[in-house]
Amino acid sequence: MILVGNQRGGAKDLALHLMKDENERVVVHEIRGFVSDDLASAFQESYAMSRATKCKQHLFSLSLNPPHNAEVSSVDFENAVDRAEQALGLQGQPRAIVFHEKTGSDGQVRKHAHAVWSRVDSENMKAVQLSYSKSKLQDVARSLYREHGWTMPRGFVRHQERNPRNYSLSEWQQAKRAEKDPEKLKAMFQDAWSATDGKVAFSHALEEQGYVLAQGDRRGAVAVDFKGEAYSISKYVAVKAKQVRDKLGDLSTLPNVTTAQAMAAGDLRDRLCELRQEELRRQAEERERQRVIAEGLRLRQEQERRMLRQVQVERARAEAIVRAGKIRTGWRGFIDWITGERKRALAENQRDEAYRRTRDAEERWISEERQRLQQAAMDEGVRTRQTGWDQVIKDLDSDIDALKDQPTHLREDAKQAYVRQKRKKASRPKRRSRARDGPAPKL
Repeated sequence: MILVGNQRGGAKDLALHLMKDENERVVVHEIRGFVSDDLASAFQESYAMSRATKCKQHLFSLSLNPPHNAEVSSVDFENAVDRAEQALGLQGQPRAIVFHEKTGSDGQVRKHAHAVWSRVDSENMKAVQLSYSKSKLQDVARSLYREHGWTMPRGFVRHQERNPRNYSLSEWQQAKRAEKDPEKLKAMFQDAWSATDGKVAFSHALEEQGYVLAQGDRRGAVAVDFKGEAYSISKYVAVKAKQVRDKLGDLSTLPNVTTAQAMAAGDLRDRLCELRQEELRRQAEERERQRVIAEGLRLRQEQERRMLRQVQVERARAEAIVRAGKIRTGWRGFIDWITGERKRALAENQRDEAYRRTRDAEERWISEERQRLQQAAMDEGVRTRQTGWDQVIKDLDSDIDALKDQPTHLREDAKQAYVRQKRKKASRPKRRSRARDGPAPKL
């Protein structure tokens, strides 16, 4: 059944909506955990408690809609509400359950239910946090469809297993690292089974997940993946072999396990070859981008060196003018020579010049060292990326080589062989029944 829930306030409006007389029959099935015994007063209790917290949406409302023409009892509704409560983490919270019955345009009586919980935890005086409520409710709904044998809507089919033929490179690498979860694998098969009504639709549903429907060695139906693993349909769907035969019909038109393995492996090998070409193109584009970045770095470093030289030359010229100003000429210079002031000024200028040369050399060394480290970091990054790229191509080549034992052309050959076999079987004259024609004549 479809479960739709949301957080909300508006206690009075919700109570009025649930008790509307537009439904031919309204039954308050349960009020639990509230002091009051009617909906309006019970929801007002929740509102009053929420005033002591910061919670504004103090109610969680859930509608439960079973499939059309499905016979659902009150016990089934209660079970669904209990499972939703468990999934949402609302155990022990006050709740109310209301049943609605309404006759549709086709004359069928449609029964559905509503459940409402108070989110306010009275012991801790805070609201119960409801995270990912939509996905949790969908998981509960999906399990209810499977357990009751209802035809599951296509939108409910969960795609945990991606089709390897549609993998991106990162998805393929992740798929190789990950181990398959048996429970998720069973859920995927059961979803595909519930959402389809025959062999063709079921086969297509499996192909969307990367599996090929085949006839097993013991005449049972199996699903084969690109690794060559065969999964029994009756085992993973959790139905009897007779139910599989009734739904899928004649399995003789399906490929055998060996052919299915070749088909799945061939499709995957084609995709891996495409990924290899895409990766090579991506690496070429990335190398060109890195070349442009490296050229930009080289030009920036040259510009920095030119600017530093220009700054040092202009600064040296200005400092030389200052030093020259300390050496006086004329009769003042003669007095400085006599008093020894000229000698001291020349010594000071020599020290300033030595300091200038040392300072400028240190600035150039610092700039060159910084640029050297920048270039080394870029070169190391290029080498690291190239090593990673080479490993990716090596891994893809290894994966492609591992699938060479089942070449792609076998896929088409197998299909043509099965077509010929089917035509031959159809043209073969039917054997006459002895029960109808009587016993064979004695020779």
